[in-house]
Amino acid sequence: MNNHKNRVKKALTKTITKMVPAVFTAMIATALGFVALYTSPVPMIQDFGKMLTIGLVVSFILGIFLSITLLFASDYFFSEGGKKKQQKEKRTDSRMNKTLDWITKKSITIRWIIIPLALLTAAFGIWIDVDAAAETDVESFMPQDLQALEDIHKLRDIVGTTEQLSIVYEGEEFISDEVLLWVDELTESLPEEFSDTVADTKSITDIVKQMNDGELPESEEFYEQLIDIPEDQLKLFLNESETKGVITLGIIKMEAVDLELFIDELAIYLEENETDAVDTTITGKAVLDVEMMQGLTTGRYQMTLLGMGLVFLSLFIIYRHPVKAFIPLLPILFIVGWSGLIMYCFDISYTPLTATLGALIIGIGTEFTVLSMERFYEEKKKGHKSIHAIQTTNKTIGKAVFASALTTIGGFSALLASDFVILNNFGIMTLINISLALFSTVVILPSVLIILDRFVKIKNIK
Repeated sequence: MNNHKNRVKKALTKTITKMVPAVFTAMIATALGFVALYTSPVPMIQDFGKMLTIGLVVSFILGIFLSITLLFASDYFFSEGGKKKQQKEKRTDSRMNKTLDWITKKSITIRWIIIPLALLTAAFGIWIDVDAAAETDVESFMPQDLQALEDIHKLRDIVGTTEQLSIVYEGEEFISDEVLLWVDELTESLPEEFSDTVADTKSITDIVKQMNDGELPESEEFYEQLIDIPEDQLKLFLNESETKGVITLGIIKMEAVDLELFIDELAIYLEENETDAVDTTITGKAVLDVEMMQGLTTGRYQMTLLGMGLVFLSLFIIYRHPVKAFIPLLPILFIVGWSGLIMYCFDISYTPLTATLGALIIGIGTEFTVLSMERFYEEKKKGHKSIHAIQTTNKTIGKAVFASALTTIGGFSALLASDFVILNNFGIMTLINISLALFSTVVILPSVLIILDRFVKIKNIK
C-alpha cells in the first residue's frame, strides 16, 4: 500500500515538473496564435478570438489545479493498482505502441519523400487559396428550406428587388435650385446608366414631383410642399435639420465581387456628375457586405502570418533557439496549405467563421507539436539518439495526442447537425484540420525533428 502511494506521489511530482512547463509553453504559443484574430476588421472574428483565448486560459488553470488534483486523489486514496486493470491497460498500450512505433519507423525511413511532398502540396494549396472566394451572402448561411427565405425569394420575384443601396448627400445650402436639380437628374439617370443593376430609385424630389404633376418646383415652392409630406415618409429621405438627404437605389441580387465592381462604378459616376454644393457618400448594407468580403479575403493570411510570427517569437523567447522555435511551426505551415487545397477541391467558400481557420490551425496544431518536441528533447537529454528519442516520443505522448484530437473532433462534430450552412461548413473544416494536425504531428513532425536535430545541441543530463 505504501509503495503504491509513493509511486502516486512520484507520478505527481514528475507530472508537475515535466508536463506543466511543456503545457504552459504550448498554452502561451496557442494564445498568441489566437491574438492574431483581434486584428480582423470583422467584429465577430475579434470576439471569437477573445473567447478562444479566455477559454484556453481557463482550461489550463482547471487542468493544472483541478484535473491533476482529482487524478492524484483518485489514485492515492481509491486505487490500489489492481493486477487485472494493469494487465488490461498494458495490452491496450501495447497495441497502440506497436501501431505508433510502426508509423514512426515508416515515416522516418521515407522522410526525404514525405517532407518534399508535404512542402509541394502545402505550397500549391497556399497559392490557390490566396485568391479563394469568400461568401458574404447571409441568405446562403441559412437553412435553404426556411419559410422566411422562401418568402424573400417570392417577394424578390414580384417587386424585382429586395436589396438597397443609399447615396447620402449633405451640404450647407441644402434645399436650393442647384441641389434639387442635381438630385432630380441623378434620380432619373441612375436606372438608365445602370439598367442591368438598378431596378428603381427614390428621393425627396421624386416624392415632391408626384405631388406636383411630375414637375419639379423651384426651391421656395419645393420647401412649402415638404410640409404636406407625412413625417414618417419624409424622414426616410431628409433629416430633421435639413442638412442631409438620401437617394435610395433598389438593386438586383448580386454576388459580392459583382457588387464591389458596381459600387466602384457608381462612385466614378457620382464623381463625374458631382456638384460643389454637396458631398456624397455611398452607404447601406451592400457596402457593408463588400467591406466584410474584403476583410475576409485580404485579412485571412495577414492574421495567419501574424499568428505564426507571434508564436515563433514566444517560442524563441522561451527556448532562445531559432530552430527549436521554428520546428513546431513547420508542420502547422503544411496544414495551412493543405486546408486551403481541400477547400478548393471541395469548392468550399470562406465565411466569417471559416476565415478563422488559420488561427485555429495554429492553436490546435501548436499544442500537439510543442508537447511532442518537448518530449523528444527530454529523451535526447537522457543521452538517447534521435531515432530512439522520436520512437519513444510517439509511443509515450502519441496516445495522449490521439485522445486529445479525438475528443476535440467529438466536440466539433456537434456542428455537423446544424441546419445552418455556415456552422455546418465550419464544423466540417474544423474536423478536417484537427485530423490534419494529428497526421502532421504523428507522421510529419518525426521527420522534421530528425532532419533539423543536427542544428540543435542538447546537453545530456547523465
